[in-house]
Amino acid sequence: MIEWRDEATLLAVRPFGETSVIVEVFAAEHGRDAGVVRGGASRKLAPVLQPGAQLSVAWKARLDSHLGSFTVEPLRSRSAAAMGDRLSLAGLNAVCALLSLVLPEREAHAPLYCRTVSLLDLLGDGDLWPLAYLRWEQALLEDMGFALDLSSCAATGVTEGLAYVSPKTGRAVSAAGAGGWADRLLPLPPVLAGGGEASNAEILRALGTTGYFIEHRLIRSLGDREVPAARQRLLDAIARAG
Repeated sequence: MIEWRDEATLLAVRPFGETSVIVEVFAAEHGRDAGVVRGGASRKLAPVLQPGAQLSVAWKARLDSHLGSFTVEPLRSRSAAAMGDRLSLAGLNAVCALLSLVLPEREAHAPLYCRTVSLLDLLGDGDLWPLAYLRWEQALLEDMGFALDLSSCAATGVTEGLAYVSPKTGRAVSAAGAGGWADRLLPLPPVLAGGGEASNAEILRALGTTGYFIEHRLIRSLGDREVPAARQRLLDAIARAG
């Protein structure tokens, strides 16, 4: 029998038989994994097993290749914060959907896990959430091997006047260095590089750039998959929030 215990964030739940469910979690030391929770559809456990919940989990199976089963203990719920606010609900759904799609199975990503927990703990704080989510997408790209290098111009090496991002390399390009290629480059709002105005409008511009790399680099590297619709719903909610 193979067993492990860890702390985890619940990403998804789906029915399994009449009374059980299959849950997918992002665990601190064990990455993304799935297992059966017996009685997970019961009145006692169903309210606990909501996406975004922070859990203490124990997984066991006869063989490592088996689906296995979970026993879970709630640490804290985030459903109340999410359900009470449209932006928070959209954010929670986007984070869970992206992680469920792009995380390799059973591979630890400790820095991204910590970032995710910190981000989800901000649910309900509409003033902080959009910028925190932008930083999380940047961390997601970095952890998955597609980090943006916004430190200096790829063409000239200067560190000032950076205005674009190369869609091929993910490196910054200055206005002077772009030349006649400017219309083929992605925008580099100052907020994306860690400065400038952090208005929702500027954050949305920055998310357009991170979104390009999520779609055309990260997700495309996984095969025939598409960006989860939940991400666009989050962008729409940020736009409505102004």
